[in-house]
Amino acid sequence: MKNTRIYKLLVQGSNPLVIGLLLLISISCVDLKEDPSISRLAPGSYSNQAELELGVTGLYSQLANMASMTTFMVSGWGGDDITTHRVSNKADFREYDQRAVSPLNARSATNWKNIYSTVRAANSVITNSEGLELPDQDVQNRLVGEAYFLRALVYFHLTRIFGEIPLHLTVDPQVDLPKSSQVEVYQQIESDFKMAESLLPTIYPNVQPGAPRPNKGSAKAFLARLYLDWAGFPVKDNSKYALAASTAKEVIDNSASYGFGLVQDLESLWTIGNRFNDESIFTIVYSVANGLSNRKFGKLGHPTDKLGWQETFAEIRYFEDFPDQARKAATYRLDYDWEDFTDQANPVFKKIVGPEGDIPLEDYNSDRNDYLMRYAEVLLIYAEASGRSGNVTPDAWEALNKIRRRAEGLPFGEPNAEVDLTSGDIAELAYTERKWEFAGEYLRWPDLVRMERVKEALSNRNPRVSKNSKGELLEEPNPIIGSLETDNYFAPLPQNEVTLNPNLE
Repeated sequence: MKNTRIYKLLVQGSNPLVIGLLLLISISCVDLKEDPSISRLAPGSYSNQAELELGVTGLYSQLANMASMTTFMVSGWGGDDITTHRVSNKADFREYDQRAVSPLNARSATNWKNIYSTVRAANSVITNSEGLELPDQDVQNRLVGEAYFLRALVYFHLTRIFGEIPLHLTVDPQVDLPKSSQVEVYQQIESDFKMAESLLPTIYPNVQPGAPRPNKGSAKAFLARLYLDWAGFPVKDNSKYALAASTAKEVIDNSASYGFGLVQDLESLWTIGNRFNDESIFTIVYSVANGLSNRKFGKLGHPTDKLGWQETFAEIRYFEDFPDQARKAATYRLDYDWEDFTDQANPVFKKIVGPEGDIPLEDYNSDRNDYLMRYAEVLLIYAEASGRSGNVTPDAWEALNKIRRRAEGLPFGEPNAEVDLTSGDIAELAYTERKWEFAGEYLRWPDLVRMERVKEALSNRNPRVSKNSKGELLEEPNPIIGSLETDNYFAPLPQNEVTLNPNLE
């Protein structure tokens, strides 16, 4: 219970000494990894604001716990931007990296279990709040809106991994549900995000920048991302491109009200000191000192040469093809002679390990927050979807050009004739811009899937020019061994879940 209070204080930016005292008080009586769906939700219908707040804050604690490990992002290794160690204990990541995911993949099973646990917790909050009438209706609305937002968020994450999934929408256990169609899954996620949008405030009061508690703009932005996926594979409903564009434009037009905007220095996004910023559309908050650490960064992105755990490397070919601009320096650790790493020669993501001196080499627990979506993505969704829906406007070009200017290290709000584009296939230009802008952020794989470009991107990942000091051309450490066809885009459902529920066959 006290851990949920700690998380609430973290997102509000309260005095860390106060948070630390609360944590010390709570250590003897609560397990920081306990399941909020069991221990943090009041039994039965809620009767007051405190019970509702307890249920909602418990959802955030559960989300932070499961998202704190790279397991949560395992499908991202399917992209052509990220790779892992060629041996070691990274077999589950290599399966995604090499497109040969087994039904016995432990990371898949963990994601499935954790996400459905969060879904059950969200269902409990939604059901238990029915009939509740708090004196402050605004407080009640935003708390219930958060439950809808978080249920949509985790279902969206799960369907990007597995495709068709069962939809649990009640408190009572449903152990024999069949998979819903992809359209039904998208419709439910859409419904939840729309409900969240209707209930959440324009900006959440008394929290840090970056929407650590979502607002209307957060829900709209994720809806735009949903519509972009919906328009692509596997459903390919082209009418959703127009919705993606118009929804993203609504966020852009009201960005100041929602507290969203681009930061000028892209590299600053990967620093501890700037972990709360306006570019984040929705933020998961972490704090090592208070027992809520993020374990996806720092040591996990380094090879053993740098005291690392060699989990998240950058693909060599992708690095070679990356445009030589300020954005490349903000994305990779260019100060490393990575070609001569003795264990495995791969570039290192600055986005993962941080700039020099920001995260100590020996640390795998960090204060880095997770940005589950950035405002840069809203701009690029608008540009791409405008092009694919056939409604290109000067505003769409400006959205694209803001990202292009910043990539060159220029002020993003000032037109620049040497960088700006006003003609061409804006959809493809924006899609390519996404490739470079979000490298290493686990977003490349769903982009390849929705556009059915997995084979195109992964057929040849062999390095072209990178050599070690002996003059030897480097090799791709994890060559593809699985199918690159559309029937292998989504991971197989965990075997233990299928065994327990044959309706999932």
